[in-house]
Amino acid sequence: MRRSTLFVCAAAVAVVCASGAAEAARVGVFIGGPYYPVAPVPYYYGPPPVVAVPVPVPTQPPTYVEQGQVDGQQADPDQGDDSSSWYYCDASKTYYPYVKQCASGWRPVPAQPAPAN
Repeated sequence: MRRSTLFVCAAAVAVVCASGAAEAARVGVFIGGPYYPVAPVPYYYGPPPVVAVPVPVPTQPPTYVEQGQVDGQQADPDQGDDSSSWYYCDASKTYYPYVKQCASGWRPVPAQPAPAN
């Protein structure tokens, strides 16, 4: 009987030791951060940005100055809008645009149709 008591005691010690080793090998897994119950801080928006809008400045309309003829010379004949006149130079005895400048001034003459061939 002594042998069976010794065996039962040895088995009991083995079971107690095995349960302690099983308890020591347990690992806990926790996902997440620490929890601190704190009231949320209110978020305040800043003031809107200051926008300086430029003041519209009215502009003056452009001023046009007409220049007169220099030394009594007439203006170029191509500046006129009279299409029923040709311009003749008495000094060179030719018509515009064959001569660009005329010392005696341009003389408007009635336009003549080209001769028919």
